[in-house]
Amino acid sequence: MTLPEAPLDAHDQEQRLLEAVEDRFPATIARLSGLVRIPSVSWDAFDRVHVQRSAERTAELLRELELFDAVEIEGVETSDGYTGQPAVIATRQAEPGQPTVLLYAHHDVQPQGSADDWRTPPFEPTLRDGRLYGRGASDDKAGIMTHIAALEALGTATSGRPRIGLSVFIEGEEENGSRSFSDFLAKHRAALGADAIIVADSDNPSTTTPGLTVSLRGNVTMKVTVRTLGHASHSGMLGGAVPDAMLAAVRLLDTLWDADGAVAVAGLGTRSGGLAGGDEADIRRDAELLDGVMTIGRGSVHDRLWNQPAITITGIDAPSVAEASNTLLPVVSVRLSARIAPGDDAAEAYAALERHLTEHAPFGARIEITQPDVGQPFLVDTAGPAVGLMKSAMRDGWGVDAAETGIGGSIPFIAALAEVYPDAEILVTGVEDPATMAHSPNESQDLGVLRRAISAEGLFLLRFARPDTDVS
Repeated sequence: MTLPEAPLDAHDQEQRLLEAVEDRFPATIARLSGLVRIPSVSWDAFDRVHVQRSAERTAELLRELELFDAVEIEGVETSDGYTGQPAVIATRQAEPGQPTVLLYAHHDVQPQGSADDWRTPPFEPTLRDGRLYGRGASDDKAGIMTHIAALEALGTATSGRPRIGLSVFIEGEEENGSRSFSDFLAKHRAALGADAIIVADSDNPSTTTPGLTVSLRGNVTMKVTVRTLGHASHSGMLGGAVPDAMLAAVRLLDTLWDADGAVAVAGLGTRSGGLAGGDEADIRRDAELLDGVMTIGRGSVHDRLWNQPAITITGIDAPSVAEASNTLLPVVSVRLSARIAPGDDAAEAYAALERHLTEHAPFGARIEITQPDVGQPFLVDTAGPAVGLMKSAMRDGWGVDAAETGIGGSIPFIAALAEVYPDAEILVTGVEDPATMAHSPNESQDLGVLRRAISAEGLFLLRFARPDTDVS
């Protein structure tokens, strides 16, 4: 007669979980490497077949855990006829009286950019000095593997019977604006409902200190077209008498900042924050700021990065230097990206920027603003019990206390999650560090950070179960 395995107490379960993370870590790296090999760029100009392959592999990894009642792949059609990139959704019903956790990450990636800027092939994962290099190695395929490896360890610790409910949502178009995100949530609102939501798509202050992101800036983007002439003209014939579009565009764009490089657009607010941040030396090091080049803006470093607006010119349609001719350009278009402070409204910020550009048009130039896109900023309520539980799990998984941090970047869909699930606590975690270089050539994932992030999330999932239910 075979007796059933005696239930483990909480301490033994945690030890078993941490041992499982360590034992399976080589397999975790191998699975992450397999995901990195799939060039799942979600931008419209790229082949969707790779995003589909990535979704299928992600779904396969989730099914292999044998924890879920259902694992599905789906692309949702939006009201304007756009079919979203394939997302992966997995669900497991909670035991009676137990809470549910939703785990979010995304399997799509940014384009590689110029291959010449990579020291190793972007879609051939390469291990070097404790880091895994490749596009998406960190953002956000390491986020996927954090969830999968933590769930795997949770299954080991609970003998395949975790008490909490589990939902997983691995998006396929985060890097392309999450265009079908709201429609996907509307369709799967009940299935994805949870008491706590872990978004594994942020960063950490260093490779040895975990970060719990509690403040995110919003984002406003637009295309600005400047017109001054009906046609191109010879610069020697009319230059100096009529304004070409490039001159007008340069003068217009210069009004967006003051002499210190701080944003000078009325209506874009700032927020006073109490979060600890880095110093000027950290910024110079992380950005590899050249000797003699000054930082911009005013106030503390963390206020400039997390609590104040920032505007960047991210693209310009104009002849390249190699193709330049002695011509007065009749029209120039630029792409603007504005980060807006937590607490600001994205639609109001867009209106303020639009108003500024229109009112500051030089020489009577005609300004056309198109392709608007906005994402709301977000502030986490840090008083909830799940926040405290995550901090405790991070402390035990990393060996040091977690830092409450902000990020200057934007994760607009978090505001959508908060709107659809107002009672859920949203925990923004991640596996990036200052050397990750997400979105840039030579993106990489520190493997020590990945291991500790898995341990912390696994401990959170184990501890999130309510103690008033029998462990067996």
